Amino acid sequence: MEEGLSSLKQFALPVSKLASWIAAGAMVFGGVVPYIPQYRDIQRTQNAEGFSIHVCLVLLVANILRILFWFGRYFEPPLLLQSIIMIITMLVMLKLCTAVRVASELTTRRRAFTDFDLQYFWLWSRFIDYIQCVLAFTTVAAYITYLLIDSSLFVETLGFFAVFTEAMLGTPQLYRNYENKSTEGMSITMVLMWASGDTFKTAYFILNQAPFQFWICGLLQVCVDITILFQAYYYDRYPQKPSSHAVPSTSTKAL
Repeated sequence: MEEGLSSLKQFALPVSKLASWIAAGAMVFGGVVPYIPQYRDIQRTQNAEGFSIHVCLVLLVANILRILFWFGRYFEPPLLLQSIIMIITMLVMLKLCTAVRVASELTTRRRAFTDFDLQYFWLWSRFIDYIQCVLAFTTVAAYITYLLIDSSLFVETLGFFAVFTEAMLGTPQLYRNYENKSTEGMSITMVLMWASGDTFKTAYFILNQAPFQFWICGLLQVCVDITILFQAYYYDRYPQKPSSHAVPSTSTKAL
């Protein structure tokens, strides 16, 4: 009997480790997967109107802050690596969306980060301008963190802002859908993957006893995802405007 229990424990240990590695891998790369169908849709149609690049802004800010939070309060390496991978992914999405938008614009006027024109913030004409903005934000945030790293209040507040910003990930897309009264151009697959990924992520936070900021904001993310899915159902069942898929819009406000 004891030998049987010993054998079972020996078998259960590697299985448990394997499951832990799979969960960690899903955390690191799972957040990237929803953007693959959206990237392919934009690349295929050469129209990025349905995707809000403010989603990229939200995720860049959230993950930069999360990395800085790690210096003040250690959390699991997979969550840190996830942030690095997500930053790279958002820059790739921005590069494609900027190229597509600029190619379809009728105006020859170019807008730059160094113009400091709030009307066109995050609507610049060159990818390098987004890089400059991200580097400027990272430098300022890192300097402030360096000065206040010994303050537990600052560190906990930084962690809250990091995950709360990420929890707001879907709100630019939600508002865009509401403004357009349509979800045309938005990848439903992407949102379904958001919802499933956020559900898994929240469960992972709770089970691994991550800082409370993580799982509270994870629950908020799931609620936003469900609301966007409801928008897709509602606008499909009760169309609010004529379909425009035949003639892609060239409006400079598309992104």
